[in-house]
Amino acid sequence: MVDFLAENNLCGQAVLRIISCGNAIIAELLRLSEFIPGVFRLKDKADQQKYGDIIFDFSYFKGPETCEGKLEAKPELLDLDEEFRENNIEILTRFYLAFQSVHKYIVDLNRYLDDLNEGIYIQQTLETVLLNEDGKQLLCEALYLYGVMLLVIDQKIEGEVRERMLVSYYRYSAARSSADSNLDDICKLLRSTGYSSQPGAKRPPNYPESYFSRVPISETFISMVIGRLRSDDIYNQVSAYPLPEHRSTALATQAAMLYVILYFDPSILHTQQAKMREIVDKYFPDNWVISIYMGITVNLAEAWEPYKAAKTALNYTLDLSNVKEQASRYAAVTERVHTQVQQFLKEGCLREELVLDNIPKLLNCLRDCNVAIRWLMLHTADTACDPNNKRLRQIKDQILTDSRYNPRILFQLLLDTAQFEFILKEMFKQMLSEKQTKWENYKKEGSERMTELADVFSGVKPLTRVEKNENLQAWFREISKQIMSLNYDDSTAAGRKTVQLIQALEEVQEFHQLETNLQVCQFLADTRKFLHQMIRTINIKEEVLITMQIVGDLSYAWQLIDSFTSIMQESIRVSPSMVTKLRATFLKLASALDLPLLRINQANSPDLLSVSQYYSGELVSYVRKVLQIIPESMFTSLLKIIKLQTHDIIEVPTRLDKDKLRDYAQLGPRYEVAKLTHAISIFTEGILMMKTTLVGIIKPSELMPKLKEMAATMDGFHRSFEYIQDYVNIYGLKIWQEEVSRIINYNVEQECNNFLRTKIQDWQSIYQSTHIPIPKFTPVDESVTFIGRLCREILRITDPKITCYIDQMNTWYDIKTHQEVTNSRLFSEIQDTLGTFGLNGLDRLLCFMIVKELQNFLSMFQKNIWRDRTVQDTLKTLMNAVSPLKGIIANSNKVYSTAIAKTQKIWTAYLDSIMKVGQMQILRRQITNELNYSCRFDSKHLAAALENLNKAILADIEAHYQNPSLPYPKEDNTLLYEITAYLEAAGIHNPLNKIYITTKRLPYFPTVNFLFLISQFPKLQYNRNLGVVCKRPADQIDWLPLVLGLLTLLKQFHSRYTEQFLALIGQFIRSTMEQCTSQKIPEMPADVVGALMFLEDYIRYTKLPRKVVEAHVPSFIFDEFRTVL
Repeated sequence: MVDFLAENNLCGQAVLRIISCGNAIIAELLRLSEFIPGVFRLKDKADQQKYGDIIFDFSYFKGPETCEGKLEAKPELLDLDEEFRENNIEILTRFYLAFQSVHKYIVDLNRYLDDLNEGIYIQQTLETVLLNEDGKQLLCEALYLYGVMLLVIDQKIEGEVRERMLVSYYRYSAARSSADSNLDDICKLLRSTGYSSQPGAKRPPNYPESYFSRVPISETFISMVIGRLRSDDIYNQVSAYPLPEHRSTALATQAAMLYVILYFDPSILHTQQAKMREIVDKYFPDNWVISIYMGITVNLAEAWEPYKAAKTALNYTLDLSNVKEQASRYAAVTERVHTQVQQFLKEGCLREELVLDNIPKLLNCLRDCNVAIRWLMLHTADTACDPNNKRLRQIKDQILTDSRYNPRILFQLLLDTAQFEFILKEMFKQMLSEKQTKWENYKKEGSERMTELADVFSGVKPLTRVEKNENLQAWFREISKQIMSLNYDDSTAAGRKTVQLIQALEEVQEFHQLETNLQVCQFLADTRKFLHQMIRTINIKEEVLITMQIVGDLSYAWQLIDSFTSIMQESIRVSPSMVTKLRATFLKLASALDLPLLRINQANSPDLLSVSQYYSGELVSYVRKVLQIIPESMFTSLLKIIKLQTHDIIEVPTRLDKDKLRDYAQLGPRYEVAKLTHAISIFTEGILMMKTTLVGIIKPSELMPKLKEMAATMDGFHRSFEYIQDYVNIYGLKIWQEEVSRIINYNVEQECNNFLRTKIQDWQSIYQSTHIPIPKFTPVDESVTFIGRLCREILRITDPKITCYIDQMNTWYDIKTHQEVTNSRLFSEIQDTLGTFGLNGLDRLLCFMIVKELQNFLSMFQKNIWRDRTVQDTLKTLMNAVSPLKGIIANSNKVYSTAIAKTQKIWTAYLDSIMKVGQMQILRRQITNELNYSCRFDSKHLAAALENLNKAILADIEAHYQNPSLPYPKEDNTLLYEITAYLEAAGIHNPLNKIYITTKRLPYFPTVNFLFLISQFPKLQYNRNLGVVCKRPADQIDWLPLVLGLLTLLKQFHSRYTEQFLALIGQFIRSTMEQCTSQKIPEMPADVVGALMFLEDYIRYTKLPRKVVEAHVPSFIFDEFRTVL
């Protein structure tokens, strides 16, 4: 008969594929359970208030029209719903596909069983498949995995959360069904069961059997699978555990499968006492806490409580006298085997000869160790005992007392066993790889010894007092030939023949009185030794390694091991060399990966990579968690070094007086640093986690001192990393820079999420890590992170309503007190504190804020100007009065003042928006200057390379526009995008030239801006020392933010708007000057001075040529106005 798992056996391959999918589905469910969006739990009040109206459970299906109607009635809810969809559709789709694959799994399994019954697979029926060794394993696994999936879903993803996610997916997605599974079936299967994994939660009635019966499965199939599991040792595990007291451990995998599958036929649990008694006697005579899949544990005393037959059968096991007997037995075993293992682990004990002579003894020791560890770990675990259940508590107390349970001793036994196992495995692997070579060498050596002896008895070779003996010569030659004729491939025959040869050599020594000649005796002893070695070597079998692998299984502790984390960390803290022993334990734990991956591998499934990545990722996370104590211990010492380096140790100048040498020596602090450095240098395993300091909310007077203090701390960290890196053989500075940039970039990203409709979730972030997560703190104000708080604090202290910015000084002054508030040193301090990443992040956040402010401005413009009839009429009248723009308006004062008066009410909000944008642009210019300065100073080659590359690219683009046949970066080319990021980080850009938002055509837009500008002139005055300043502090207006805000706003629109705006200002200047001349007013009016100052600043900041303005204002007015002032 063809092998059931052969590639050409369709029947075997079909069920193997199903099981392979099952293991992959469970891994996906476990992976996704860590990424459930918290909002679907609706735990806190804020989420309930915000999202309660757009997240529905299955009650939605009773009246979807009503629910959707409520949403449509409120536009803000519709907008929130749309935003929620954009942010969550990706993860919802992933969850839905996982849920769908569970339903598809059972549909595929049922279809396979139907095909078997209908004879689709020739010569194969359910009965014949269950008779085949691989076949019965696969069919039992297929049903078991389905049960595990359902249990995992209910444990990891609460029923209410599942319902809300399925309804959200139904509402947001167009793809609602596939060929095999539609949403209705999935909802029926996965609707809430009422089960809660919270400790102390009550178990729903008929759970989980009613849940398991939601999709009908053939009763014959279930019955036959249970029959096989009851009677057979389907995995042939008993051969690895020959002792009868180890039987329940040998059948543990099968017991877990039977536990899950019995829920598909609950009548056995309820009423069939004989079957339950048989099951308990075979599988659970001495254990009642089992691991069902990758460390998910179940206590049968609790799980079988509602089932009469099961409970009655288990009572014998749970009898306190039996519990006491088992606990005492394992206490004695633990004590005995621990001494044995420690003996074996002594240096030089596990030699090759000893191992080969004592294989059974060593394996028995390993079995006893692993069985004892398994029983004690499972039966003393906190997760296995509900503290509210009196009987379970009593049983657990009995175990703890009688087994003399001490977690440290158990952990030490686990460590030693893992180390012992690891050494044995490595020795066996090496012996297996060298087996044939060694055997052939021993054979050759033995044969050569016999040939030499034959030569000795020939009388040719001189050997003292050996007479010629032709019989012995011939006999030894024959023995030499016999040794050479031994065949490695036929190990059984070779072994028997070798034993006979050893006997013959012993006999020849006795019969021929050869004992008298010591040299001959030595030759015979050597040959016998080589033959003995050949027997030992031929007995090195791979079966021993396989038995060790089976016996050493630690998959039951996949989750329980976490309870030993604190003990592991304490051990490492006390003795760093403990890490080497832990390595063996982690490798032992890694063997648990074989369980889910075996079938995936056999099926050659593409899921192998993702499933192995998930489980190995989980293992790596755990290893990191344990080894985190190393960097923690290092940082404790490092913080002391930082403190000494920052506050106590004075840097030695390049030249100093001899008499001051003692002062600079500072022997005490330097000795302390050396001592701490030595303590750190013991830990050379690597720094995994990073600590950062966060900026809180500060009053203005505190901002600079706080930044200085923090800069000193960060510098201390930086210097200490640099100092310590050589002692621990780690790239300390590289780690420092990478981690600080990751922390700051993550905080910037989270802060910018406030301004994004489609937010970047933690699992999507390139900066956040599941292994080394950056902590998130509860917001104390509208800012999410310290970067937001810092940015808003800077905006608060430089608010143009209360400060005046003097560009020549790069300084902000208080309007009322005229005291300096802050200056450009602020950005140097931020650079020293948060580095380039921090400044760059601040710049990015300001960009988002500018975008938000401009969007708010546009919505305000539409509301106050577009929809206001009076304003529209005023603007229309004004445009008629000023046309054509090249002309001069008669009675200009009246025309302008009337228009301003009629639009007065809209300017307050307008001014606010413009000044906020201008203020942020000033900050961006300061940040750009600081970044550019530090780039030129710290990385002059990078600065030069970027500037030249930028110029070259711009030249190429200009050349392309003049001659389109020349090359230009294609749409899919990321060069321009990537170079922009570099240029912004190096401060080689002009924030005033940026386009922040896309805009539509707005009628009267230049006119509104022009009116706004001239309406502000009466509040301003020219000061010879300071430039244009506010007349009265109460007016709350600052000149430069006003100019830059207007400039930025106009930049977002088509250039013809700017042209029209400049033309209107030019006309205003000409018309007002004309009126003054006709009325013979000698001084230049203040409004004209303001307008000319605006134009002068406009061309200065936009870097446009002066002729752009001279097109609208005669050059002599420009030349004269400075002399008049």
